[in-house]
Formats: sequence, C-alpha cells, structure tokens
Amino acid sequence: MRKALVLSIIFAMMFAVAACGSSGGASSEGAGSTKAPADAKAGFVGISMPTKSSERWVHDGENMVKEFQKIGYKTDLQYGEDVVENQVSQIENMITKGVNVLVIAPIDGESMTDVLKKAHDKNISVIAYDRLIKKSEYVSYYATFDNFKVGVLQASYIEDKLGLKDGKGPFTIELFAGSPDDNNAHFFFDGAMSVLKPYMDSGKLVVKSKQTNFDQVATLRWDGATAQSRMDNLLSKNYSSDKVSAVLSPYDGISIGIISSLKGVGYGSAGKPMPVITGQDAELASIKSIIAGEQTSTVYKDTRELAKKAVQMADTVLKGGTVEVNDSKTYNNGAKVVPSYLLQPVSVDKSNYEKVLVEGGYYTKEQLSK
Repeated sequence: MRKALVLSIIFAMMFAVAACGSSGGASSEGAGSTKAPADAKAGFVGISMPTKSSERWVHDGENMVKEFQKIGYKTDLQYGEDVVENQVSQIENMITKGVNVLVIAPIDGESMTDVLKKAHDKNISVIAYDRLIKKSEYVSYYATFDNFKVGVLQASYIEDKLGLKDGKGPFTIELFAGSPDDNNAHFFFDGAMSVLKPYMDSGKLVVKSKQTNFDQVATLRWDGATAQSRMDNLLSKNYSSDKVSAVLSPYDGISIGIISSLKGVGYGSAGKPMPVITGQDAELASIKSIIAGEQTSTVYKDTRELAKKAVQMADTVLKGGTVEVNDSKTYNNGAKVVPSYLLQPVSVDKSNYEKVLVEGGYYTKEQLSK
C-alpha cells in the first residue's frame, strides 16, 4: 500500500510538470527573462512640464502624450507648477517607477544636476524640451526652436512698424526679458538686441527708464503680474508727459500684464493708442488681443511639431538609432554642448493670423470669436 501510494504521488507530479511545460513558453523565456510579450508597450516615458498656468505647456504635454501613445508608449505626465522642488520630486518618482526615458522642460535650468545623475545611474536617457537643462553632462538631446531668431523676429517687427529702417524716429521703447533661470530668455533677449541696439546707440530708440541690460529687465518665472507691476512703475516714473511707442515683450503672458498696465493709464483710446507690443507663443488670449487691436504681434512656435520631434528623438534613442539633430554647436549647458534640433518660429499679427493659425489648424474661427 505504501509503495503504491508513493508511486501514485510520483506519477501525479510527473503529469503536473508535463502539463506546465506544455502550456508555458519556450524554456529560454523562463524566470528572469527580459523579453516582452508581443503586445507589450514599446516603453515608458516620463514627461515633466513646468506649469499649467501657461496654456502652451498644457498643450505641449497633451501633444506629447498623444504622440507617444500612438506608437505604443506608456506615459507619465507631471506639472511642477513653477515650484522647483515639486518638479525634482516628480522626476525622482518617475525614475522610481521605471521610466525608460525622460522628457523635461525645466522650471529652473540649473536645478536638475542631482536628479539627472540618478537617471543616468539607471540608464535613463534625458531629452531637454524647449528649455535647456544646464550644468549636467547627462542631457542626451535638446528639442527646441531657433530661440535667437525668436528675438530677432520680435525686434524686427518693432523696427518695421516704427519705420526705423526708413530713418524715422526718435521713438520711446521699454524692454522686457524672460526669466533669468531660463536659458532661452537670454537667447530671446540677445536676438532682439542684435536688431534694436544700433537704433538705441544712434538715438532713434530711447529707453527713458535707462533699463537696458538683461538683469534689469528680466521677469522671474515669466510672470505677467510681475511684468504689470514693473510696467506700472516705468509709466509713473518716466511717462507722465511722454508716450511709450513700443514695448519689447518676450512672451504673451508678460504682454497681457503690460497691456493691463497701459490700459490703466488710458492707453488704447483714440487719443492714446497702444504702443507696438510684441509677444511669443500665440496663446489664445493674446491672439484675441491682437484681433482687438491691443497686443500687436506674437511669435508662433508650432508646439505640435516640437512634440513630434521630441517623440521621434525618444523613440530613436530607445531603439538604438541615430537621432536627427541640426545644431551641434550652439547650446553649451556648462558641462557639454548638447546636440539639438531647432524648429523655425513664425511672426504673427492681425494680417496673417488666419492663414497661419486658423488654416494651419492651430485654432478654429470659433475659438477666436468667443
């Protein structure tokens, strides 16, 4: 009886092993194998954006998620809400979750050194998105627009509208720049100054506040309320009797603050028309402002295309291919020259917004008429 019982148990065990073998995969894919099943996602991407307070970053994040998901990637999209510590913590969490690549638009370009070292230690590639990550050798690539050209377009618009090339002037102008912790802000300002400074030197453009260097005109976190407060001070101290002819604004959110300040002292009326006011990002509120005759122009950067480029870069990196770049000299982050792909910006005003933005599918007529 005892022998029979033992034999029965042995036969049962042999049958169970055979059954398991017939229903499982090949032996080379047993425990510890990293091979993914045929229907697995292509990878896991962490997307870190700076804030939801600017609609362009909301669109950037949404566009990237859509593009990554089209080709089978799982995504984790987070917004730091302009708090550096939040963004760093969110990226650390993405690393812990096991992302394969990070796409980061930093709040502060110099705050990522330690967290990128952690990503590097986990073999996670990093793509800087439209804002350069500085002082880290672990930035793989940079996807952005030609940021120097953005400033050139803004300043050239002022040059054209005031007739400076035709010798007209002098005109008054005040200068605004972006956030000092954003590398792009310096490119925008330098591009603009390459056009405006000769007119300032010749006296055709007069900055009555005498605030002409980047540190004097920078706007921390690109904040519209900060810009409005500064414009209030500029107007009260320097333009009690004179009118301001133009304002160099690097970004639509700053432009809206400037316009609020100007309207507060009577600009926008028949007797006191708005000065020429530039901007950037073609945000919905600013396009409506342009249509209404308040803001004069903006620089449009098709972030749908930028999102596609970042997705292509990430996909190529993870597949071990050669990433397409068109600039390997310009963007030195203090630790390395970051290979970059630069897209081209476009100047938009009342004369061409329908062709560029509506026909281009960025906005509908209904959106702009609400």
